[in-house]
Amino acid sequence: MALNFDDAKEVLERIVISYGAKNRGELAELLSVPLSTINNWVTRGSVPGNYVIQCALETGANLSWLVTGKLANTNSAVGSDISPRGLELYERVLSSGGKAVLQRMLAAYGFTMQKQLGDLFGLSSGTISTWIRRDYFPGDVVVTCALDTGVNLKWLATGEGEIFNETLLHGHLREIEHLELFAGQLKKKGMWVTDKSLVTEQIKTPAYVSRGKHSWIVDMDRLELSSGVLLLNIDKDIDVYNVSRLPGNQIKACNVDGGIEFICHQNEVRSEGRVIVTLTSGL
Repeated sequence: MALNFDDAKEVLERIVISYGAKNRGELAELLSVPLSTINNWVTRGSVPGNYVIQCALETGANLSWLVTGKLANTNSAVGSDISPRGLELYERVLSSGGKAVLQRMLAAYGFTMQKQLGDLFGLSSGTISTWIRRDYFPGDVVVTCALDTGVNLKWLATGEGEIFNETLLHGHLREIEHLELFAGQLKKKGMWVTDKSLVTEQIKTPAYVSRGKHSWIVDMDRLELSSGVLLLNIDKDIDVYNVSRLPGNQIKACNVDGGIEFICHQNEVRSEGRVIVTLTSGL
């Protein structure tokens, strides 16, 4: 698959600059690609995303600059610790396709279903199933995902390294635990990254809780049964409820989906955490 650009020639020139090549001929030798193939990219107005990824990983060139030309060509550490180069690196990227790269893209977007990714990119379920069946690496979608989410391109393309660069994580991002609410139980799904302005350092034990199209950021240390949106444990069955305190140490609870409403004594339920942010997917 290939990325379509307003000016593929300029994209190609930025790739030439990143490699320090003098012209397309030298680039063709570096990439082990026929010069006629490279010239055809310009003629068709598209550059294979796989080669854009390879350039960013090998040279450390900024991916956004390669694609759009809008950022300065400042090198980062992304390419400094990549030992394979050229054909070996290209083959490593391609060998990390199929289900593996699909799962990493889902994680990058915080999606739980393939359909969500398909809806975002306008791809059919059959197309995504073909990626898995053929162990295919969708280079253009991977490039778009990296630009869209800011995840570490090395991790996204190969599965190596961390999902976010350490400098980024220690800047304005925070990594918190991801829990999936399924059949009344909380199941660990890994980690989720968000902006620190959304989850401040004052919240010591936050968690990202997802269920289908709905998700919540929960303070797992807030266990008091006061009015608000809470994770309630009712006879070992956990769900999200709007809770109101009533006289006589009673509470009124309404399931956020609107299906269950009841009044009970506060000793009959247990809080597992307080919702501080509610997120709803439009997909």
